[in-house]
Amino acid sequence: MTTALLVLEDGRVFEGTPYGAVGETFGEMVFNTGMSGYQETLTDPSYHRQIVAMTAPHIGNTGVNLEDPESRKVWVAGYVVREPARLASSWRSHGSLEDYLRDQGVVGIAMPGTRALTRHLRERGAMRAGVFSGTALAPVEDLVERVRRSPGMAGADLSEEVSTREPYVVPATGDRRFTVAAIDLGIKAMTPQRLAERGCDVHILPGWATAADILALNPDGVFFSNGPGDPATADRPVEALRGVLEAGVPFFGICFGNQIFGRALGLGTYKLRYGHRGVNQPVKDMRTGKVEISAHNHGFAVQAPPDGPFDTPYGPAEVSHVNLNDGCVEGLRLLERPAFSVQYHPEAAAGPHDAAYLFDEFCELMGEKKGA
Repeated sequence: MTTALLVLEDGRVFEGTPYGAVGETFGEMVFNTGMSGYQETLTDPSYHRQIVAMTAPHIGNTGVNLEDPESRKVWVAGYVVREPARLASSWRSHGSLEDYLRDQGVVGIAMPGTRALTRHLRERGAMRAGVFSGTALAPVEDLVERVRRSPGMAGADLSEEVSTREPYVVPATGDRRFTVAAIDLGIKAMTPQRLAERGCDVHILPGWATAADILALNPDGVFFSNGPGDPATADRPVEALRGVLEAGVPFFGICFGNQIFGRALGLGTYKLRYGHRGVNQPVKDMRTGKVEISAHNHGFAVQAPPDGPFDTPYGPAEVSHVNLNDGCVEGLRLLERPAFSVQYHPEAAAGPHDAAYLFDEFCELMGEKKGA
């Protein structure tokens, strides 16, 4: 069989066989700890320009279907699995995962060293990588040098690359209660669906929408989505959100939206060593002490004072949630204005539903504002 190589920028090389398309690809090497939900992972725009290794040993068992994609295409730059499923077995399946990857031009590798790769990334941190397959591979030294010349994730402004080009609407399911303006920084399909289930007409706007564009809809609430890249580069969404906060419109942000909220409050962001990616991250709600198991996909986090309220241009704020694995900020909340955010994915596609109540809290804020 044809050889495939996974080459890391620090010179570590893993050998395997091609999986999906044959060719070459570059991106930031990260790992996902989910045991299921691989189709949602592949189509999550937050993985744009990343090579994703799945830590679960068997991937592709249930094939792919027409219902689970979270966006219009596969966004991962490359895909790494240990042992691909030989058969796709599910009544929902419309084809195999490998054919799906091949059809979308996603270069992957199947290799026995995914555990060693994960341990290496945990020790050394996420780094640039390349996957190479084909009949005539260059010498390893040349491949390492090409990986080192590829762009990194720090300083990358990517959200506008994955955003919708034109506005569209996801209508409320049943009676309409609220109008929500949702800024697409890399939004997943399930997120507006969760809001629609709660009676929201969700107007999806491009990631470069201004505060004037947002407020022109006269929304009852504003939502900022997940997305890829370095939040330190996302100046336009930060400026738009500041206009929303000044107008006093209820706000809810997740993942990249949490980082944009932090920047709008005057906080900094930083790159995590290897990030949080999976469906099993424990998060503590600081208000109630309750622990949620939550879905994550982020490589950056917000810097915020961990103890007690802190001052912002919009009044006092506090850290509302923290990660129990590493203590990083998982949520922010203004104390005198209707605005909050979390670093994780309450839409749970894929993942547990522990955090679904956050959509209800957003609706409660909109109801209170509307009835005032």
